[in-house]
Amino acid sequence: MKKITATGQSVEAAVESALAQLNSTRDRVEIEIADEGKRGLFGLFGSRQAIVHVTLLADPIEESLHFLKKVSEEMGVQADILIQRQGKTITFLLSGEKIALVIGKRGQTLNALQYLTQLVVNRHAKQYLNVVVDAEGYRERRNETLILLATRMADKAVRTGKAVSLEPMPSYERKVIHTALMNDRKIKTTSHGTEPYRYLVITPIQ
Repeated sequence: MKKITATGQSVEAAVESALAQLNSTRDRVEIEIADEGKRGLFGLFGSRQAIVHVTLLADPIEESLHFLKKVSEEMGVQADILIQRQGKTITFLLSGEKIALVIGKRGQTLNALQYLTQLVVNRHAKQYLNVVVDAEGYRERRNETLILLATRMADKAVRTGKAVSLEPMPSYERKVIHTALMNDRKIKTTSHGTEPYRYLVITPIQ
């Protein structure tokens, strides 16, 4: 974060001066008024300029991008990162050679990166943001796999008449399965356990 002190004939003028020096806007800074100043007699005698301290806040997306690049480089991966924003969801799309290292077994490394990036972005954001970290379209392929798994396990639960427990999954993966089976009236899905070992149980309805 960068902090400067600026002066002006009024608080507003001092703030505008600081913003010009920082090449920024009000929504990206914190403003502290050190002295509101004083207008002198006839605007001349006894006047005192206003003083403000203005701090340029870290940009949450830039900080997250820097974090992802640094971690990828430490893993030996030179990743190209594309950023997409839709409402309160920020998606980082990684591509490049050796990208499988970033994904890891069953996406475990990618999931860990997403969790850590979520922490980074919301440490600097003024409002809560959702983060998705994807690599070479892995999330879409994983979702397709999860939907197939959901259908297969639901059929098994109905066929055997016994509840089926799935392996622990992150919350957004559990949501994919919940959503895939929500209209199946032969079964119900419930979550059990505590993070990061929370898992789904598919139970047949008798």
